[in-house]
Amino acid sequence: MSQKCGAGLRPASYFRQGLLAACIIAIAACSRQSTFTKVSYPTTSKDDIVDDYFGTKVPAPYQWMEDLDSKQVADWIAAQNKVTFDYLAKLPLREHFGKRITELWDYPKVSIPVREGGRYFYSKNSGLQRQSPVYMRPSLTEPTTLVLDPNQLSPDGSISLSQWEPSRDGKQLAYGLSEGGADWETLHVRDLDSGKDLSDEIRWVRFSGISWTNDNKGFFYSRYPEPPKGKVLEAALSDQTIYYHRIGTPQAQDRMIYARKDLPTWFVGGSVTEDGRYLIVTINKGADNSNRLYYSDLGDPKHPAIGAPVKPLIEDDGAEFAVFGNAAQVLYLRTDQDSPNRRVIAVDLAHPAKAAWKTIVPEAKQAIESVSLIGGRIVAQYLVDVQSRVALFGLDGSAQGDLPLPGTGTVAGIEGREDSPEIFYAFSSPLSPTAVFEYDPGSKQQTPFEPVKPPVDVAQYETKALFATSKDGTRVPFFLTWKKGLALDGSHPAMLYGYGGFSISMLPTYRLDAPAWLELGGIWVTANMRGGAEYGEAWHKAGNLANKQNVFDDFIAVAEQLIKDKYTSPAKLGIMGGSNGGLLVGAVEEQRPDLFAVALPAVGVMDMLRYDKFTGGHAWVTEYGSSSNAADFAYLIKYSPVQNVKPGVCYPATLVTTADHDDRVVPSHSFKFTAAMQAAQGCDRPVLIRVETEGSHGYRPTDKQIAERADQWAFAAAAVGMHQ
Repeated sequence: MSQKCGAGLRPASYFRQGLLAACIIAIAACSRQSTFTKVSYPTTSKDDIVDDYFGTKVPAPYQWMEDLDSKQVADWIAAQNKVTFDYLAKLPLREHFGKRITELWDYPKVSIPVREGGRYFYSKNSGLQRQSPVYMRPSLTEPTTLVLDPNQLSPDGSISLSQWEPSRDGKQLAYGLSEGGADWETLHVRDLDSGKDLSDEIRWVRFSGISWTNDNKGFFYSRYPEPPKGKVLEAALSDQTIYYHRIGTPQAQDRMIYARKDLPTWFVGGSVTEDGRYLIVTINKGADNSNRLYYSDLGDPKHPAIGAPVKPLIEDDGAEFAVFGNAAQVLYLRTDQDSPNRRVIAVDLAHPAKAAWKTIVPEAKQAIESVSLIGGRIVAQYLVDVQSRVALFGLDGSAQGDLPLPGTGTVAGIEGREDSPEIFYAFSSPLSPTAVFEYDPGSKQQTPFEPVKPPVDVAQYETKALFATSKDGTRVPFFLTWKKGLALDGSHPAMLYGYGGFSISMLPTYRLDAPAWLELGGIWVTANMRGGAEYGEAWHKAGNLANKQNVFDDFIAVAEQLIKDKYTSPAKLGIMGGSNGGLLVGAVEEQRPDLFAVALPAVGVMDMLRYDKFTGGHAWVTEYGSSSNAADFAYLIKYSPVQNVKPGVCYPATLVTTADHDDRVVPSHSFKFTAAMQAAQGCDRPVLIRVETEGSHGYRPTDKQIAERADQWAFAAAAVGMHQ
């Protein structure tokens, strides 16, 4: 056993305290080093920058990587990618995973349809198309018409179709295009009768929807000022403003509707109610759900008063107020104010004072995940130990029963109109590929919408809903999928996935590539740590800001439970996560390197001391805190992955993934983390980075998605000793 690998072993007295097993695991990890070929990494330069945080000096040798347009960074990426792709090319299961995931991916997939002007609009991918075209049907039984094919606009997928929204009469389609899938969008308008684009072009749109007025003459949207030249992908964002664009006019003539110069870093957005009467305006300090609420009375929907004043409705901070529908002047809102599991309230604009608010659906033991107003009914999705239940209520709150789901699993979206009873929803589970259904509350009948059969037999697998106990005694749910009949002997490769943040629930759904892992005897696990909304806002707050360590403890607890119950072992266990989940993986592999054989952090927030200096990073301060605050710095420095790499430790084999057009979590996070890990790695386990081109935070065209996932699985398989 080398000195580096043995670093951190405790004195003999600790053996009597139950740590003998941990030391044996560490020794076993060292013995496995011989299975890896030592990688010769490109030289990464360091500078002498030292940042001072309230008297604490923190070296920042890789700060030069923040200049994303520099030749030095470009050369480093090219050198790293060469090493990585040379390594990946030699992995024994790379070709197998690429071929098998392609087969698993190759079946039609549809979105939930949206009805406007009596027409149904939806996206559909035939299987392996790089992007999903948009289609239209005059009715659910009539043939489809192709409306917009992004594969014709961008054959190589380098320009993504980021969003689309039909006009209220269904005769025009506004849509956004994005270079490399970046958050920046340029909006266009297509006339659906002629199939041709109009002259309209709206630039510098970001974090914005498209909301048409009912006269079909234009739409509201939010945009930022043009960023500094050469800093489009990393410049900090400020002064988002709502505008109205009238079709057929240049963007320079767009009308400014609402801005908050006093709150330059807040998000500002607007949407029109279905009846066309009101513009609902929300402003958010950060990426959490809390917001202030305003409205503008547009008057006659067919002749809207675009310049009507925007009036304050709710200016309380620290709670969510999400309007999901209205009946005349009564707005229906989902809120967590004084109700962490959320409730539904009604606010009459004629009497908007808080004392006049009415609770329609009270808070319950189960958390409300989403709410819609469809056909004069309130449709509420609840989470029951992270599994969906959909309940129907009258506008007076009277219970009208539950929507019968196809099985136990996840409702991945609900759509419908306030003036029509039909409810569309998407359903999925780890063993049920996403399918769309139409439900008629009157007849209580439901019909599959464009049903398809995916190319995989899931009958040979099973999913278990299980629980682990975290460090502080909290019960943490997780879902485990594996092949039926496998023995509990600790021999099975397992991949543990998590997120744990921003009040986002990590629901158990089908993952297209997971069967390729299951078929080779692997186990797929998703964990539901604090930081999400699986048990309401209290669950979220127990995992953010100064409580972030709870998220890591929860994830570690699930890993330890898997090992304790002999589903897997440290030599066979991997971890995976993206964005905030990439931060999770980076922090946990540093805190407990003995638990894992392989780590796959994707587009992660890795430098917690500087994340808020780039793009929209300031919006995450409500979730993480900021190093500019002494109290926040004190806990951020304890887990920030870039600053907590320890030289000489044998870390899990690590494949970092990111993309050159990621303007949400700028790729410099991944660059710095990779450089620090490569310099510190105390054994032969590889630390590699794979930088995708023409991709972004959440976008890859289908072929690049498949290639990246095949590389991740092949890398993981090699690290845990998986064979065909």
